[in-house]
Amino acid sequence: MQNGLGTLFTVSAPSGAGKTSLLEALVGRSRDLQVSVSHTTRPQRNGERDGINYHFVDRATFQAMLAEDAFLEHAEVFGNYYGTSARWVNDKLASGIDVILEIDWQGAGQVKQLLPGTQSIFILPPSRETLHERLTGRGQDDEETISRRMSQAVSEMSHYVDYDYLVVNADFEQAVEDLACIIASQRLRMSSQAARHTRLLQRLLQT
Repeated sequence: MQNGLGTLFTVSAPSGAGKTSLLEALVGRSRDLQVSVSHTTRPQRNGERDGINYHFVDRATFQAMLAEDAFLEHAEVFGNYYGTSARWVNDKLASGIDVILEIDWQGAGQVKQLLPGTQSIFILPPSRETLHERLTGRGQDDEETISRRMSQAVSEMSHYVDYDYLVVNADFEQAVEDLACIIASQRLRMSSQAARHTRLLQRLLQT
């Protein structure tokens, strides 16, 4: 895979840190930025739409795609499989669109190995208490499930040191602004700007 004009970002966070809401707000205010829609074997929840939240597939379909090397990364989380379409990501990057992969630390590590130019972002909650409140407030899980997710969250958060950027979601609007600044800083890098403005540079430097 070749990283074209676009930049690939991986964004990870423990469940309840507000990652999905932050990314929705970020994409809503940004041009040429899309979040990849992962394939998953997880059951579809109320309010979720196939092709919008996830591509919901059965295990046989997922395994067939895996055998065809169709995924840029894949992982098993809470007994369900998740994977990112390699072709979709490559096509978007080549067309100049920045792509965000909303994945866990395992997937982020896989992507970083394949595409070293990937920029990784980890989102933290402001406290454990806030994280527990957010998980409880969803009203989707029982206390045993929430306890298991809290334990998993502590393990996930220990991997923040492996990322390029760290954002704390204490204030929602500030966290969105922080993410927007990260996107902007990458777009202004010399390599990105030179690729985007090839013709301008040629005209400016013409002798």
